[in-house]
Amino acid sequence: MKYLSILALSLIFISCNGNTQTNKTKEKTQKVANKIEVIDFYSTHRCMTCKAIEANTKYTLDTYFSSELKNKKITFKTVNVDEEENYKLAEKFEATGTALFLNVIVNGKETQIDLTDFAFMKGNDQEVFSMELKSKLEAELKKV
Repeated sequence: MKYLSILALSLIFISCNGNTQTNKTKEKTQKVANKIEVIDFYSTHRCMTCKAIEANTKYTLDTYFSSELKNKKITFKTVNVDEEENYKLAEKFEATGTALFLNVIVNGKETQIDLTDFAFMKGNDQEVFSMELKSKLEAELKKV
């Protein structure tokens, strides 16, 4: 009986220790990719400038960063802050309506860059908007 108890405890210990090793290995292999997330927040009812911000952002990314989009070094998403499934993300960025953010992820650390003021000021001039956004993205890509 004593040997059976020792055997059972040994099996439990080995089993738990094995799980710990497996989890540590998974943590090491699950490296977060360095990238830039371009996030265009909007509400259901949008003005012309709000629509232009999205269109000009998409234009800039497609025109100057197509390879970075393809290899997922840059991602682009639009997020409707009025939809319930987006509440947590909108809250994380404190976006209550139209907002444009770069979320720069380097070694698992996120840095949010709020481009909302820039976007509203330049949103209706595609050329100026595009050149300035291109410049900002190029600067951040050097960090990624």
